[in-house]
Amino acid sequence: MPPEIQLDLFGLFTPASGVHKSPPNGPAPSSFFPPAGDTAASSEIVYVRSPRARHYRLTLRRDGSAVVTIPSRGSEREARRFAADHADWLARARARQEKKPRAATTWGVGTRILWRGEMTAVRVAHESTAERPAVAIGADNIGAPGIFRVASLASDLRPTLEAHFLRIAKVELPARTWELAAETRVPVTRVTVRNQRTRWGSCTADGIISLNWRLVQAPVFVRDYIIYHELMHLREMNHSARFWARVAEVCPWWRDAERWIKQNGGLLGL
Repeated sequence: MPPEIQLDLFGLFTPASGVHKSPPNGPAPSSFFPPAGDTAASSEIVYVRSPRARHYRLTLRRDGSAVVTIPSRGSEREARRFAADHADWLARARARQEKKPRAATTWGVGTRILWRGEMTAVRVAHESTAERPAVAIGADNIGAPGIFRVASLASDLRPTLEAHFLRIAKVELPARTWELAAETRVPVTRVTVRNQRTRWGSCTADGIISLNWRLVQAPVFVRDYIIYHELMHLREMNHSARFWARVAEVCPWWRDAERWIKQNGGLLGL
């Protein structure tokens, strides 16, 4: 592929420095629809001018829209031509996207969701009563993390369960980050857990790491990879060969984790 061309299905392998994310979360774009007959896309294409971009880049978002990033010296005309030249890639990317599993929009008893890396059905907990309804995800042991109180078994359980997951994440993810920071001897100043819609994690040059609460739904090896990824960014704030070498030293399974993210990120809405 020529150096001036960048194609990115979900942004998983070419994230911005210090960020591990899914679709790009850039500045407010300048967007328009291609004219009739344009073969570059059958739905919206968003054109974004980036002063930091060095090349034209075509990205497919998870909602099916495409983004063409225009470098500082680029033109709208060339961006349109770039999109048209790579219409076949975009069509193939959309076809792959349609085959990927997606999470259910609403959750009820019987809905299968991702929890601790496993697809598990939400079911009524043994301790559930009419006065104190509860659902189980995974092992149905009283007091276990997989038992969650809900307001009603008949309503959409997703908001309540995600609130429970967030509370668990705010305890588990910082604790694990501090543990791995000590292991790798990387200085960290603060760890936050957030409700990012496009990023798995990010960090700042002054040692603040932010993690997506949905990592508690992912397998442990994926969770740890994202943490290692951000820790290594505190040594190399880029995605150079040297950065990936550092990642490989502390997390030799990183390619397996990236593969899981690429295949299953949609189950977490990323």
